[in-house]
Amino acid sequence: MNHSPVEERLRAALSARADAVGPADLRPLRPPTAAPRTHRLPTRGTLAALLALAAVAALVFLTVHGTRTRPAEPARSPAPTVDAPSPHAGSATPTPLPTAVPSSPAPGPR
Repeated sequence: MNHSPVEERLRAALSARADAVGPADLRPLRPPTAAPRTHRLPTRGTLAALLALAAVAALVFLTVHGTRTRPAEPARSPAPTVDAPSPHAGSATPTPLPTAVPSSPAPGPR
C-alpha cells in the first residue's frame, strides 16, 4: 500500500507507543464492586404516553389561549344623527335637534 508521509509517521508513533507498554505496566484485574445500574431507559409505551400527554396539553393550551376575544364595548346613549333644517337658508352649519328634557323632577330617596 502507498501511504502518505503523515500516515507513515502516525503509524510509526503508535507502534512505538504500543511496544513501550508491557505486562508490568498494567494493573491487576479486579472484580467490580459497585452495584449494577438499575436505571433503565423508558420503554416505547412510556414514550408514547408522554408524547400523547404533550399533544393533549398543547391542544388545550392552544384552544384556551388562542380564542381570546375582546370584551364588548360599553353601551352608549344614542345621539341624534339627523340634523334639523336650518332657519337660515344660506347657513353652512347644520343645527342639531334639541334633546328631550323630563318635565317632572326625578323621585328622591324615601
